[in-house]
Amino acid sequence: MRNLVQTLCSRRLQLVSATRQPSWLPLHSRVLHQKHKLSTSTTRYFNLNKIEQIRNGTLSVSEEVRQALHEHGPVVALESTIITHGMPYPHNIKTGLEVEDIIRKNGCIPATIGVLDGRVHVGLDKTQLEQLGSKGKDLVKISRRDFPYVLAKKLSGGTTVSGTMLASHLVGIQIFATGGIGGVHRGAEQTMDISADLTELGRTPVTVVSAGVKSILDIEKTLEYLETQGVCVATFGQDKDFPAFFVPSSGLKAPYNIRDEIEAAEMIYSKYYGQNKMKLDSGILIGVPLPDSYNEYGQQIETAIDTALHEVSLKKIQGKEVTPYILQRVHELTGGESLHSNIALIKNNADIGSKIAWQLTKLQNSTRVPGNHGNNRNGPYIQTKKTKTKKKRPIVIGGSVVDFNARLKSEELQGNGSTNPGIIHQSFGGVGRNIADCLARLGADPLFISTIGEDCHTENFLAHCGHLDLRGIRRQPNCSTATYCGVLGPSGQLQLGIGDMDVHQLVTNQMIYEYEEDIKESSIVIVDGNISPVAIETACQISTVYNVPVLFEPTDILKASRPFLTSAHKQLTYTSPNINELQIMSTGFTNKPLSSQDLHSNEFHNNDDVIAFCMPHCLRLVEKIPVVIVTLGQYGVLLCKKMQNNTTKTTISFQVEGKLEAKHYPAYNVAPEEIVSVSGAGDCFISAFVNGVIHGHHHDDCVKLGLFAAELSLRSSEAVPQTIHPEDFSLSKMDSVLATRSIQVA
Repeated sequence: MRNLVQTLCSRRLQLVSATRQPSWLPLHSRVLHQKHKLSTSTTRYFNLNKIEQIRNGTLSVSEEVRQALHEHGPVVALESTIITHGMPYPHNIKTGLEVEDIIRKNGCIPATIGVLDGRVHVGLDKTQLEQLGSKGKDLVKISRRDFPYVLAKKLSGGTTVSGTMLASHLVGIQIFATGGIGGVHRGAEQTMDISADLTELGRTPVTVVSAGVKSILDIEKTLEYLETQGVCVATFGQDKDFPAFFVPSSGLKAPYNIRDEIEAAEMIYSKYYGQNKMKLDSGILIGVPLPDSYNEYGQQIETAIDTALHEVSLKKIQGKEVTPYILQRVHELTGGESLHSNIALIKNNADIGSKIAWQLTKLQNSTRVPGNHGNNRNGPYIQTKKTKTKKKRPIVIGGSVVDFNARLKSEELQGNGSTNPGIIHQSFGGVGRNIADCLARLGADPLFISTIGEDCHTENFLAHCGHLDLRGIRRQPNCSTATYCGVLGPSGQLQLGIGDMDVHQLVTNQMIYEYEEDIKESSIVIVDGNISPVAIETACQISTVYNVPVLFEPTDILKASRPFLTSAHKQLTYTSPNINELQIMSTGFTNKPLSSQDLHSNEFHNNDDVIAFCMPHCLRLVEKIPVVIVTLGQYGVLLCKKMQNNTTKTTISFQVEGKLEAKHYPAYNVAPEEIVSVSGAGDCFISAFVNGVIHGHHHDDCVKLGLFAAELSLRSSEAVPQTIHPEDFSLSKMDSVLATRSIQVA
């Protein structure tokens, strides 16, 4: 009978899904929903009839959450004891709303769970959050055991981890993000004081994403108890160090670790939904360490916790009153730093949890085989997909800019308010646009994804880019198209630039998800640094799922570190910095990243000087990004790759500690008087390089093609000259052109 009800329910949902799109979904989620049909083998059954029966009684599901569950969208549960008992007012409300915003930005629906006047609410609105957050001591801390009394007496309160898991499972929410879970209290061998959170994890199939266990508890016994309860425990990161709430490591190891959101989703999928599903009733605990930027406060907070624990013992505080007392005292003893760290870890867990929820939804709604998301990062060439009849095309995601280049007639720039004589030229640029433009002229047929404003430049911009596939261009009302003014010296060297680039931040992750199907079928994805770190990460995550390599073009020293602000750098195959951007990027993943003020501006005298300066930076960067292409201006190009086992010494110039292979390519000779503008030369280089990679050429040939394109750009006032034609970039044609040039390995 149960199977019959589930089947009918599933068919009903599929019928509704086939006739209309869910209005609740973020745009990229609606696209995802359109593309995939759910099979009964992977669908989680959300019993609408059951919810309707109790909707007007003890349970109330918000319309937003209900619709999301109805359409099998990603939903993330949030507890409310953080609001009722964990933080002072108004920090609690502010944090709760900010956490919900983080979840929404990642394409998921937040569902804060709490109890108001004897009704369990799944998906509290702002007014209800205010009710819970401002009532103070009249509120109950509600675990599984408390529901009968609280509901009968029509009381209000915040749900604990246990209570939130119970309500989440009842309505079909799979992922729950929180701060930290309860555990085995110190001295439990005498008191038997063990949190109901642990037994709930042992009997309720919900995945809890938390910062581990508070250090006020006995973490070692907690992990042992979770093992006894059959709970799968894994840390999120590169090692198994189990976090202790305010500090990233408790000194204890979890049984497993998962490296990213995709692995986490696959673990959950395999347990509950896949072909190898075990149908286990226990939950999963994922421990996420506190971000590194808050580590310095960890020891201070730990000392304060020890003091508060001693006070608890002296004052004989017991039971559910212990945690609020300790949190308040630690807040006082640390001067508020514990609150800041608490907020940071909750936001971080919500970010990770919602990304896991999104990936899990993709798995459930697709036919992709778990464990085969195909990270192609270490492959030097693009791998051929199954379909050979359809030409793969590159995708470029980045900036579109109206460029004004002001070239001085005098070497000296007057900064006293006077007018400097010069020549002003308007063109259309932006790193992403330039690369897409050049790739199109090379015959690669790229799809360009970008944003522009609605202003006096719009129509001219679109007309100028008529040879591009512009269906990825989003016009933004009430916004200005990005504009850049570069001041060049008489020889064409850039002296300074001023840019209005705000519209690029409207390239959102939702917008990128609209083109997921295009990314899936692409040969390579090129992302420039103009777009936001979140958008860069989204492009990388989608590409990784479909085994598509990604190239990051840093664009500017102020934007070069953006992949390191998220997990994006872990999914890049190529990057193409100049010397200054290289310095920024090589320290972007360390505890002491360089700022633009810290850049070391060497005076180089020859190729050896510039190579010697770059090599240590390249050595660090290739540990994160397998292929680093450093553009050196007049000194050419330095191509660095992570050392492969089958490396032959005849193809490389340098080997460093068995970790790096590098090759230097001198620039083609262009007389200074022949250089019209350096703007766009690097973009043309990387475009021709990528076009060579798409055609499966050796990297040597790709660099030569790139240098030839860069030379054509240097001789033109246009960033991408119209003299670039695909027939000039065949290898046979290049060989004849290069026969008169000296291309030597340094």
